[in-house]
Formats: sequence, C-alpha cells, structure tokens
Amino acid sequence: MKKCIQWIACVALLMLVPGCWNAKDIQSMAYVTALGLDFVDGKYKSYVQVLNFSNIAKNESGESGKPVPIWVGKGEGKTFTESLTTMYSTSQRRIFWGHLKSVICTERMLKHGVTEAFDMLNRYREVRYNILIYGTKEPLLDILTQKSILNLSPLETILDSPSQIYSQRSFILPVYAFKANAQMNETSSPVMLPSISLVRNKWYEDKKEMPMFRIDGSYFYHMKKLTGWLSEDDLKGARWIQRKLERSPINIPDSQDPTAVLIIVKPHYQSIPIFEKNRVRYKIKLTAEAYLDELIRDTPQQKMEQQAAKVIQDEIMMSYKKGLAIQSDIFMLDEKLYRKYPIKWHELHRHKDFILDEDSLKDILVNVQILNSGKYKERIH
Repeated sequence: MKKCIQWIACVALLMLVPGCWNAKDIQSMAYVTALGLDFVDGKYKSYVQVLNFSNIAKNESGESGKPVPIWVGKGEGKTFTESLTTMYSTSQRRIFWGHLKSVICTERMLKHGVTEAFDMLNRYREVRYNILIYGTKEPLLDILTQKSILNLSPLETILDSPSQIYSQRSFILPVYAFKANAQMNETSSPVMLPSISLVRNKWYEDKKEMPMFRIDGSYFYHMKKLTGWLSEDDLKGARWIQRKLERSPINIPDSQDPTAVLIIVKPHYQSIPIFEKNRVRYKIKLTAEAYLDELIRDTPQQKMEQQAAKVIQDEIMMSYKKGLAIQSDIFMLDEKLYRKYPIKWHELHRHKDFILDEDSLKDILVNVQILNSGKYKERIH
C-alpha cells in the first residue's frame, strides 16, 4: 500500500513538472529572414530567403572572405496562405518565421493590394510586428540573393539594417509593417513605402562589378489603394518633415554652382491650416540646425543661412507639386486639418476625396541656423 501511494505521488509530481514535449531542435529548422511577394496571372507568388545561421556566426566572428550562401524558396497559390503552403511541402525542414526581418512587394503586388498578405502575417504568431516593408521594381530573386559588402552577412544590408546608412545620409525613412498597416485605413494621410533597387555600377570587388541595394524612392497608398511612385529626387522636400532625420546634405545656393555644402539636422516641421471663405490653405513652418561640411567660396554665415532656407523652400514646393501629380498629400496637410478640425474636414471632403491643389500651399517659412563649421573657421584656408 505504501509503495502504491509513492508511485501515485511520483506520477502526480511528474504531471506538474513543465516539460519540453513540443520543443523543436534549433538546428532542424529553416529560418526565414526575408519574404518576397508577387502577384502574377491571378496567383500569389511568395519567395522566402533562408540563411544558415551557423555560416552567419562564422562570418560575424571574423572568418570573412567566403560569401554566405543564400537559399530562396518559392511557392504560389490562389491565396497568400496557399502560396506558402506549397513551399512547405518541399522545404525539407520546418520553416520558422520568428527571424523574419523584411517584406518586399513587387509593383504588381502593390497594385493588386497588400491587405490579404498583411492580414495573414499579422495573424501568424511567429511573425513579429517590427518587420520592415519595401516595394520594388526589381525581380524578387535578384533582391533576395543580393550579397552584402565585404562578404558580410546578408543581414548587414540596407534591406535588413537601414539605420546604419541612415545615420550618415538621412533621406527616406524605413517603414515598419505595423505602422504601414495601421495607416492603411486612415482617411486623411497617405502611407509611404520605401522602394528598394539594385545599383550595378558603383561598387567593385577588385575589378568585378558588385550590385548593391539603394532606396530609390517611395510608393504611396491611400485608403488601401496605390496612388503612385515618386523617385528620391522627387522627394527631396519630403525629407524635411521627418523628425527622426539625422543627417542630410544640401548644396547652396544650388547644385549647379555650389558655394558650400551644409549638413542639415534636427528639422522641426509644422503645418498650419488657414480658412479662407469656403476653402482651406496651409502655411508650412520649418526650423533646422546645420553644420558647414564644405566651403568652396568664402560666404558670410547669414547669407549661407538665407541660401539654405531658399533651397529647402524650393525643395518643399517641388515635392508638393510632385505629390499633387499622383494625388498624394506627402506633407500630411490634410491630416493636420482632420486632427484639429474634424467637422470642417468632413464638410470639405463631402464631395471630393482629394481637395489639395497648387494654391492650397499659401506660404513656406524656413529658418536655418548654422551651429559650427567643423575644424576650420568659416573661410577658405
């Protein structure tokens, strides 16, 4: 009887001990680091980038010189889920999504709509919310098999680690999927998705041409519909509304015959709605700090500050007009009206979804203050 009680007690204790019945060996899984989405002939096509983390660990520990192999899997189906399921059947190992860092959508996919893909990704428990999202005009296979500089890990590229470049040259901010998904249903503001491309004539390994990633523009969505694409040059003025902008250069007084190069930091952007009869116009105010990076001809500081303000004003107006051409409010003017005067916003939008025109921008006020001139004084040596 005593032994029977002991056995029952042991079994009861074993039932209470947390176990690892459902644990998976980490070496027996395939880790997805990037996902490509396409839509062709009524079917979804999905591409997954899979990396061997043991190769990455060797590479990051200093054993560089050998390229890290990249595996790409492909699937297709009538739904996004089906396209992934067909890939599972040939993956040989369980696919793990917890290390997914970026999603790249082709232009065809963006035109078709990304709602279904976003819905599936956000529902699946392994996928994190802080994944980066891009559009592209490049073939997805080229994007997903792109190597990094110096044979570093493929994770050490603009695709997965854009902040490293952004700290030196701020232009188009990276966008996380959770933010893009939240803005998709907003009636007053567009969604800006960076577009990524491959530049093939800038870097060389010895004499061999090596393509590299570049953020070359942005796609714009409004109410889940793609409105258009603007290049990086088209968006020169849009960079100044980014509060997280760290470092962005401008030539003054212009790019054709510059007298100096300034690095603009810490822009503070403000838009003010002004009501005039039955319409609304906007005043933009921008203040920024600057550092003198290069002085080509001696120029007084006050004049350089005025020239910098004029350059930024012109860039804002140019980008505003480019946005109008694709009916996209890239300076979030309509959102300001919606947040501050919602009743008036609904009145003005009763018969028209897009109410901005060239005359809607009443004034652009820019103030630039040069804080220092680096190791030299503000004169030619």
